[in-house]
Amino acid sequence: MSETTHDSASPREVPLAELAARHGLSVSGARPSLPQYARQLWGRRYFILAFSQAKLMAQYSQAKLGQLWQVFTPLLNAFVYFLIFGMLIGGRGGMDNQEYIPFLVIGVFIFTFTQQSVLSGVKSISGNLGLVRALHFPRASLPISFSLQQLQQLLYSMVVLVIIVVCFGHLPGWSWFLVIPVLALQLLFNVGLAMIMARLGSSTPDLVQLMPFVLRTWMYASGVMFPLRYMVQKAEDVPLWMADVLSANPAAVYMDLVRYAMIDGNYHDSVPMTTWWWALGWAVVVGVGGFVYFWKAEERYGRG
Repeated sequence: MSETTHDSASPREVPLAELAARHGLSVSGARPSLPQYARQLWGRRYFILAFSQAKLMAQYSQAKLGQLWQVFTPLLNAFVYFLIFGMLIGGRGGMDNQEYIPFLVIGVFIFTFTQQSVLSGVKSISGNLGLVRALHFPRASLPISFSLQQLQQLLYSMVVLVIIVVCFGHLPGWSWFLVIPVLALQLLFNVGLAMIMARLGSSTPDLVQLMPFVLRTWMYASGVMFPLRYMVQKAEDVPLWMADVLSANPAAVYMDLVRYAMIDGNYHDSVPMTTWWWALGWAVVVGVGGFVYFWKAEERYGRG
């Protein structure tokens, strides 16, 4: 048979993309659509919860006091802040110990929830590259797991927090149930922020070293140790509108709402209704926005 006849008898060459589509094949590691990604995450919900619980148990496994450090660490921080801001600097804003100590402890515990979610989120991808490269799963499972780990740690700490608040004369009331929606909104905000930081940290490892300084600045600007409005009014060179700006930042919003729910006294009446709108807005914008922002780089995690 001649070469010309052989060429004419050969089958038509099919493009690889068309051949793959014909047999239901797709690009390995390709980013799924956003609804598909959400369904994949829901399908991994048991893995996400189990992973967060395992990380929580392993966190203090080498310490003799073990899981008690979940409570001791924020309590020791609160004690140091009480000595400096409550006694030496005079930043309690006219509150006596009966009101200031619950105010301070609530602030430390609630801010630590967000702080640790950010710190664990920023290294959730870069610190687990072996897992990311070895297994196929939606990468958002990692920052979500670390945020759930911090929520569980906060819930353990809440037992001690309740005891402290009650011991200083603030008995449980119907307003305490408001803590549940506040923590739910804060969790949604923390998850979104952890996803944002996870994507940034996966491409910029040095961000892990920078974040403690950023978070420390955020803590001082959120009124963890003192009422913001009192300190702004005390400072002569700071305009009064700055207090409104600082009070609208998410860390201050969630702290104020928990304080409003659990503390009786002058502070109880100082949180405006707009704070709830800020809490909802931050949770939706950062939660949904962080999820979409993280999903857009799904196929790049663990590569390079």
